[in-house]
Amino acid sequence: MIRVAIADDQGLIRAGFRSLLEAEPDIEIVGEAGTGNEIVALAKSARPDVVLMDIRMPDGDGLWATEQIVADPRLKSTHIVIVTTFELDEYVGHAIRAGASGFLVKDTEPVELIRAVRVVAAGDALLSPSVTRRLLERVAVDWKDAPDTAQLRALTDREREVLGLVGQGLTNDEIGRELFLSPLTAKTHVSRIMAKLAARDRVQLVVIAYETGLVKAGWL
Repeated sequence: MIRVAIADDQGLIRAGFRSLLEAEPDIEIVGEAGTGNEIVALAKSARPDVVLMDIRMPDGDGLWATEQIVADPRLKSTHIVIVTTFELDEYVGHAIRAGASGFLVKDTEPVELIRAVRVVAAGDALLSPSVTRRLLERVAVDWKDAPDTAQLRALTDREREVLGLVGQGLTNDEIGRELFLSPLTAKTHVSRIMAKLAARDRVQLVVIAYETGLVKAGWL
């Protein structure tokens, strides 16, 4: 059973998400929150697998709440999905870097919301390849520091290749075709890279690919 918590300052939005998700046999809603402080407290008490997190909330916004949850070692299995009104909200990139597992726009089709919850609960990235490219291209504009390649020393040459392709938004199937590997082998490489780099999920690998210079703005 996938345990989900919903954070949004609008009761109507929370009710809509709850109604949609509770209809699924494998999803359980463990609570709702209308402020940043409330969702942090709820996460600590209920230990949800997924938090659907609004950005603009009172008493601690979604970005702050994401940082608090991600920083708590007891909540390492809790994945944050930022829910935003705009596809390229100015705060989304900061939330991804804070440790969110992806983001969702509020006008997403219901079937996509359900799929997103399942994908993130399984530890994969919520972002589609096209959204990954657009989001990280925007975030990369603000990364002025020289690339930090130290993290790459732990990786083999093949793993660096795979990380670079993850950073470009490719799926395991696409990585397999690019490198003449089976999708399962590509997935295994991605899992090993995540373990070596202590990445929470695939989205964090995309961030690392940019920060280390494996992928640069303008390549996508």
